[in-house]
Formats: sequence, C-alpha cells, structure tokens
Amino acid sequence: MIRTRPTLNQVAELAGVSIASVSRALNGRSASANTVERVRAAAAELGYVPDATARSLKLGHALQIAFAVDDVGNPVYVEMMRAIEEVVRKSGYRLVVSSTGSRPSEAIDLVNSLSRGYADGMIISPLRITDDLIVALQTATVPVVVIGSLPQDIDIDTVQTDSAQGVVLAYQHLRDMGRERIAFINGPADTTPGRARARGYGEAARAAGSSDPSVLTMPATDFTVAAGLDAGRELLTRHRATDGSLTIDALIAANDLLALGAIHAAVESGLDVPGDLAIVGVDDIEIASVYNPTLTSVSLQSAARGRHAGEILLQRIASPGMSARRVLVPPELVVRASSKSPTPPSGRVNP
Repeated sequence: MIRTRPTLNQVAELAGVSIASVSRALNGRSASANTVERVRAAAAELGYVPDATARSLKLGHALQIAFAVDDVGNPVYVEMMRAIEEVVRKSGYRLVVSSTGSRPSEAIDLVNSLSRGYADGMIISPLRITDDLIVALQTATVPVVVIGSLPQDIDIDTVQTDSAQGVVLAYQHLRDMGRERIAFINGPADTTPGRARARGYGEAARAAGSSDPSVLTMPATDFTVAAGLDAGRELLTRHRATDGSLTIDALIAANDLLALGAIHAAVESGLDVPGDLAIVGVDDIEIASVYNPTLTSVSLQSAARGRHAGEILLQRIASPGMSARRVLVPPELVVRASSKSPTPPSGRVNP
C-alpha cells in the first residue's frame, strides 16, 4: 500500500496557523519563535518534507525515476540501467542512479529518502533483503518495483528470474559434455543470489549422485573478478592430487565476474580451459562473448528484467490501485568455448 505524502495544508491545519505562516517558518523567513516551533512539531509529526524543487511543486511530480543497485559498476546493473532508461525516457522521465554498496542500511535510507520528492518512483535491485528493507518498501511514499525475489506474501511489484534453475541448466550441460567432478564457486551466501544459486547447485549435484555438494563448493567474498581469482586459486589448490593432477574437471561460478577470475586462476596454474577444466558462469554479461576463451554462461536476461520493471513502474504511477504484479523471466543457457569438450566423450555428443 502506498502512503500519501503529507501536504502543506495538513501541516498548517495541525499547527493551527496559515499556509503562508508554514511556508515562512519552514523557509527561515520572518516568523515568531512560537510559530516556528509549532510548525516544525507539526511537520515532524506528519513526516512532512518539502518537495525537492519548485518544478515539483508546480507540476506535482519530479519527472524522475530512481534506480538503486548495490554496485553501479557491475555489468548486469549497467545493462538493466540502459533498458530502464530507454523505457522511462519515452514517457518523459529522467533516470537517477544510486549505489548502496551492498549495505542494507543504505538501501533503507535511500528508500526512505523518496519522501523528499526527488523521484516519482523507484526500481531497486538489492542483493540482501531484510525485514527492515521490506518495511521501508511497503511504506514508501512513491511506487517501488523490485528486481529480485521477495516473500510471496509481500504485496510489492517484482520482476524475478530463477537463477537456481539457471545453475541446474549449467550443471546438466557440463554433465552432457562428459564432466564428472563439477565444483562450484559461490558469492556471499547471505545474499539472495548466493542462496538461490547454491540451492540450484545442491539440487543438481544431488540428482547426479553427490551425497555432499559442499565438498566441491568454494565460497568467494564478493561477486567480483578479484574474488573469483582468489576463490579459483584456493579451489585449484584444494583439489590437486599428490601427483599434481586435478581432481575436478569443471566448475560453475555464481556469476560471470567470478567465472572470469576463475579462468585467470586456471590459466596461471598451467591449465587449459576447457581441456583440463570447463567453466560456466551466470549472467551472460557482454564481455562473456569476447573473452578468451569465450565464456559459456546462463543468461538471466538483465535487459528484459529492466524493461519489465520500467514498464510496470510507469503503469503503477498511472494506476496506483492496480494489483501487485510478479513477472518471471526464465534463464537461458548460452554455450560458448569455455565448456565445450575438445573430443566428445564416448556415448555423448556435443550440442
């Protein structure tokens, strides 16, 4: 449910003064100390914050849409941003982008700041969903669309993908390529994608006969190339036999940045990718198609998710009373050089 933004009239009524007196008191112009105190108390009680610009006051809206992500440098968010901007620009809106730096408290503060009137709606794609963030989203003063997963009972517009199923697709592809010992590099396990992709890997590994998928799981500290390089080095060290041979023949990384770091770790240790080690990522970022070797990846269709979110938000702004929408964008496996077998295994055929 969207909370109505308090008005200047309501502040004046609660304070028992004229609208002109409220304006003078809030803008530091001539007003008695008693009036200033009453107006400020009324504004605080109502949660009133002056609109951001004179244009907002005149038009009743800011003609801006906010887009909030954890890391504005991540190629996935860049692709989403371009798609959202294309959608909202056609309706006369500008897109304002903010980074929360993976901190739930920053995301909450950003959502709460919408009461200042700088945006007519927000699209947010948080890595971590907390109860406090959900409360902030539910009480936001403007419409909000979440790109990500929320509990089913939360009445907020969302655009989701099934990244757990995406990891299952990657695992099955590697099995079809004749790979038997498939490891997994995950990002932080306390994030929404970290939990989902770990779940997908566990399901696929158990279906293939593994009794303990965690044996071949390596956690990374972040969803970055540097974290993938560190995790890749540790994984390769851990799974070397005493004769120096590798005891794994494939790995899935929870995103493409981790996968690129893992490829670097493999190459620097003298391994051939995919000959000695097949590698698959998740997200299908632009660089995946031009890296050497080109990276097999599960596309989570970032641009499509961004377009859907932009369209839903514009619809919500136009029709605040419509029922909450949940859009599911399915994952798709994009096969490239990093996972193909040099020679098809007996009884198996490369697609």
